[in-house]
Amino acid sequence: MVVDDSNTIRRSAEIFLKQGGHEVLLAEDGFDALAKINDHAPQLIFCDILMPKLDGYQTCAIIKRNARFADIPVVMLSSKDGVFDKARGRMVGSQDHLTKPFTKDQLLQAVQQYGRQPDAAGAA
Repeated sequence: MVVDDSNTIRRSAEIFLKQGGHEVLLAEDGFDALAKINDHAPQLIFCDILMPKLDGYQTCAIIKRNARFADIPVVMLSSKDGVFDKARGRMVGSQDHLTKPFTKDQLLQAVQQYGRQPDAAGAA
């Protein structure tokens, strides 16, 4: 799953992930993501930090507090790569931090490193 308020980032990530052979679910903000996570239980979530309404840190914290979804790895996406941003992401439970703009290789490497194997059928 890719959660980002930028259509460009969502589409780029979708293209890269599909080229890597992955199913992709898109969400445009934290609320949209939470609804879709409940319905689809993705194996991995890429979540932008700066989003309106519910930011990436809040979205990640909510996911991690829910026992059903706490094991889903979350990788934060941000145009900032400061130590504070990475530490704050870890504090809310994220596994890693990718700096935008990311490359296809960085995205696919994160999927390889953090993506869970599907229990039955699921989306990244």
